[in-house]
Amino acid sequence: MKACWFDAFGAAHDVLQQGDWPTPEPGPGEVLVQLHTTGVNPSDVKKRAGGFPDLLAAGPVIPHSDGAGVITAVGEGVSPSRVDERVFVYQAQYGRQLGTAAETIALDSTRAPVLPDAASFEVGACIGIPIMTAHRCVFADGPVAGQLILVTGGAGRVGHYAIQWAHRAGARVIATASNEEDATACREAGAEAVVNHRVPDWGKAVLDLTEGQKIDRVIDVEFGANLPELLNCVRIGATIATYSSTEVPEPALPFRTMMFMDLTVRMVIVYAMPEEAKAQAVADTRRALTEGGLQHRIAQTLPFEQMAKAHEVIEEGSVRGCVVVTI
Repeated sequence: MKACWFDAFGAAHDVLQQGDWPTPEPGPGEVLVQLHTTGVNPSDVKKRAGGFPDLLAAGPVIPHSDGAGVITAVGEGVSPSRVDERVFVYQAQYGRQLGTAAETIALDSTRAPVLPDAASFEVGACIGIPIMTAHRCVFADGPVAGQLILVTGGAGRVGHYAIQWAHRAGARVIATASNEEDATACREAGAEAVVNHRVPDWGKAVLDLTEGQKIDRVIDVEFGANLPELLNCVRIGATIATYSSTEVPEPALPFRTMMFMDLTVRMVIVYAMPEEAKAQAVADTRRALTEGGLQHRIAQTLPFEQMAKAHEVIEEGSVRGCVVVTI
């Protein structure tokens, strides 16, 4: 089968290789998926660049966790009726060497849920890590109906879905964005107002928009950098659910301030989500895709031969939507 892999860490153009790879066979409890698309996430490029030093200890890695395609075979213990199902694939490369940057993948059948007919394979490649991270951030700490939710980086891969999950669940949503194009995307996704997080004291600007009402829950994209402003606009007893802190990877916490605000900080990563939370996210995602109404920001769709460029687009940080590679 055609595949893309790396056996050394480094820049995308230097280490990503393409060629023939043995076609896998589905083992017990597994399905074999003929992939049509693969999604590139920030965690994928961090792995390739060396962010996980032990990753190559077991050999070369076919990267990427998300993708979409059609089941062509099943292993022992999986119903043959699943053959020909359209599916999206998530968490494919976690804890193993073989991900979705290939024509075919064999993986646990639970990691290949049915993709509703209303959703394209390009959309299917976007609804693994981004949409499930957003779902966990919004719902991990209880219902949000009637709450005031702040989504920082609302035009990004996770933030855009977080706005929609919260809005669909009956919350009022404020978002942050850095330009008018992104602000428009946030409003179209369901945010009632948008603050520019590039201006000084943007936390106080949030309170101006809410007429002083403080935020109940935050879904945050840059915890270390954003925390000082968040403390200016969240209520006593608020929750901050965060899934990234790239600008300030090891933030110092104002413990006393946060303690006296009775704050809850939740760290979110898909790989560590409880299985019941993953199952709920999958069920809600499939329902939303079937009903229609979910918006998807696909920034670029590139051919397989431009895999290195897809990685570079993510690393540059200049796009706000998903980057999809067709296979």
